[in-house]
Parts: sequence; structure tokens; C-alpha cells
Amino acid sequence: MNFLRRFIPVVMIAIPVFGIAASSFSAMPGSATPSDSDSVSMGTVIDEVIWVVGDEAILRSDVETMRMQAALEGVKWSGNPDCVIPEQIAVQKLFKHQAVIDSIEVTDADVAQEVEQQINYWLDMVDGSRERLEEYKHQPLSQIRNELRDEMKDRQMVQRMKRKLVEDISVTPAEVRRYFKDMPQDSIPFVPTEVEVQIIQMTPRIETEELNRVKDELRDYTDRVNKGESSFQTLARLYSEDPGTARRGGELGLVGRGTLDPAFATVAFNLTDPKKISKIVESEFGFHIIQLIEKRGEKVNVRHILRKPVVSQEAIDKALVRLDSIADDIRAGKFTFEAAAPVISDDKDTKNSKGLMSTNMMQTGHTSSRFRMQDLPPEIAKVVDTLQVGQISKSFQMINQRGKTVCVIAKLKNRIDGHKATVTEDFQVLKDVVQNKRQEERIHQWVVDKIKNVYTRLNDNYKDCKFEFEGWIK
Repeated sequence: MNFLRRFIPVVMIAIPVFGIAASSFSAMPGSATPSDSDSVSMGTVIDEVIWVVGDEAILRSDVETMRMQAALEGVKWSGNPDCVIPEQIAVQKLFKHQAVIDSIEVTDADVAQEVEQQINYWLDMVDGSRERLEEYKHQPLSQIRNELRDEMKDRQMVQRMKRKLVEDISVTPAEVRRYFKDMPQDSIPFVPTEVEVQIIQMTPRIETEELNRVKDELRDYTDRVNKGESSFQTLARLYSEDPGTARRGGELGLVGRGTLDPAFATVAFNLTDPKKISKIVESEFGFHIIQLIEKRGEKVNVRHILRKPVVSQEAIDKALVRLDSIADDIRAGKFTFEAAAPVISDDKDTKNSKGLMSTNMMQTGHTSSRFRMQDLPPEIAKVVDTLQVGQISKSFQMINQRGKTVCVIAKLKNRIDGHKATVTEDFQVLKDVVQNKRQEERIHQWVVDKIKNVYTRLNDNYKDCKFEFEGWIK
């Protein structure tokens, strides 16, 4: 749909569309027996305009497509989906129209990356089976990808438009205090128990024989592909130890250089011939061979096979003993945990912060050293739950986020018990609540004002709906 056109009234019409059976639609709210003009002969396939926003039509198939996608992703609707879904589509059209007016742009590379992320997410939902996804969507993957491009471009424009509408909203400490000053106690946010944790990590040494074994396996895979004995995709499905891509024949999808391990990215972006396989690449995840699929702008799509060397129990035991000795020295006062972490730990995410773990808060963009227990790696959470503040654990082994076996000692630096938020102790939490509230109010009022100035028309079956925004029915 072209959002560059002016908003003008459009006459409601029924549109013949092939591939969408009328019987596949759920009953609309308050639906009645179809009139003669709506009825069709057996075997005729129709679609129908159910809403008009400006000069943009919302089809019944649009609603069903969103319903199917939500079902695939396990989305639950807060209200009657026959009312909620078309209203959401209509609101997105308002944001998209304004984004065009304000010349908000998104790059092809950004769109391509989001398309691949969505497809990969869907593939994961159906156990990596391309065939199952195509069967569910009733489309080949190439068509799914093409249709997603417009959808993802619209989605990104809407997101950027929303951010632009609220970018000037800021909240002062005085506003935060006023907002919560007279709020009933049962309405004040509850902050769950949080902990601050320091770790020292050692990665057990892998024997040379084991490294050579893994490399020989990868060389064998390369030879089998080059001789035509097997395809790269088949070998990836059978042998790759990257579960996220093995089910897809090793395919990553379009990604940027910054999202990849530096060593892997260097080789992947230097590939030029899809028929050739890279030399063996060592990354922080293990050893890989890589095959180019395509390059598009600053993005690349490759297949890879990952093999991880196995750490011997002897090497693990040595690392555990070494860490227990270090913990004993810290307890004896020979040096501090904070002094030991930058020197001894090989965890690049924490060694430069004296071992202190931290996380990026997705909603606010802030970095925090506070974790809820369920947000810690399970092995660390299990150990920390037994510690008093200031205590250091015995050594233990775990699989880190890069899939490697590592040995760790942990120190509970701080525990903040669950409590009602206060301005002095939890200012950032309360500030985020107030700022989000102000942003929601700004967005809501913008939509209401926009509806007043845009032509809208609804199918009679929708006029009894309880909508989030007022003004749709005129």
C-alpha cells in the first residue's frame, strides 16, 4: 500500500482475492447472515474491506494474517482479537503515514537483517524445518521473505516515528517525587530481590591432540563437499554444534560484521565464491568452516559448521583446584577478590570490572550490575543462593554463554531484598515508571488527535467493539 498518497475517502468494496477461502475467516463480532451482495457461489474466493483509514483499506485477510502470525508466536490478546487486531493495524497506518510526512527513513540493510531475524525465529518455532514453515504459511520461503520486507520496513518506520514523538520527554527528580508522593502503598512498584555478583573464571586448557582431532573432522567435511559426496547443508545438519543454525543447514541469515565474532567476521566478509569453503577459522566459540551464500550491502549471509573441542576431566579438575586455592588466599587476606579478578580471570566481560557481572536493561538501555536470581546463569544462581554477602563460593564448572566449559568462583557482593520501591534506593526504577507513563500518554493523545483529522469508516460488524482509542466511529 502506498502511504505517499493523500488521505481521501475511499468507497467500501468487496475485492476478489485468490488464495484466501471465505470459510477460513473467524466470525466477526456481531456478524449476521451475509447479504446477497456478500454471498458468493461455491468455490469462489473473496476478501473484504472491513476498515478504511484515510485512503488505506484494511482487509479481512490482513486481520487473519496477523491472527495466524500471533498464533505461531504464542501471542495472547488482551480483549476480543476481532476488535483488537484491526485497531492495531489502523493505528500502525497512522504512524506510518506520519513517518512518510516526516521523511523518516530506514536502510535496506536494517530491513534485511530484521527479515532474517523474523524468519529464523519462525524456523526455531517449527524446529528449524523450512518445509513445516512453508506448509504453515502456505508459501515458499522466497515469497515469505519478499512479503516480509515491506512489513518490516513499515514496522521500523513506525518504531522510529514513535521514538521521534517522545524523544523530548524527560523526567526530573522533582517530578518523580511528586508522582509517587501521594500514591497508595499498594500501587507503588515492588522491586524483587536482586543481587550483585563477582566472578573469577578460568577456561581449562584443551590438549593438542583434541584440537587436531576437531580440525581433521572439519577438513574431512570440506573434502566431502568438494568431491560432491555431500552438501554443506547436510553436513551442517548432521555435525554442526551450533544448535541455532544446524537445523537450517548452517545458515546464519543476513548479519552485519559487528554481530559476529571478529575472527569469524573477517573470513566471512572476505569470501567471494559461493562454491568455495573457507579455511578453518578459530573463534571464541570453537572451530568453523564457512560457505558464502550472498552479500548484500554491509550484510553477509553464510553457512557454517561449528565443532567444539572437548575439555578433558583432568584439565577441568586442575582449574577447579587452582581456583579453590585462589579463594582460600582471598579468605586468608593475602589479596582481595577485586585485585585478583583483573589478573587471573579470563572472562573478558567481567575482568576489567573487578569481576562484577552486569547486564544491559533492554527496556531502558541502562547497564546494571543488579540481577534477579532468575536472570543469572543457572549454575551461578544456584551457588549464589547459598552465600552470605561477602562470601566466596567453592569452585564449580559451567557452560558459559559462548558454549564453552569454564570453571568459576563467585562472590556475593550485595543482596537487595525485595521491597517497595523508594526514591532514595530505587530512583532509576521509579524514573523509568514515570517516563514510560509520560510517553504512553503522549502516544495515546497523538493517536486520538490524529483520528480526529483522518477519514475512517468501519464495517457495521465492528461498531459494537470496545476500542482502546476513541473517535474511530464518526
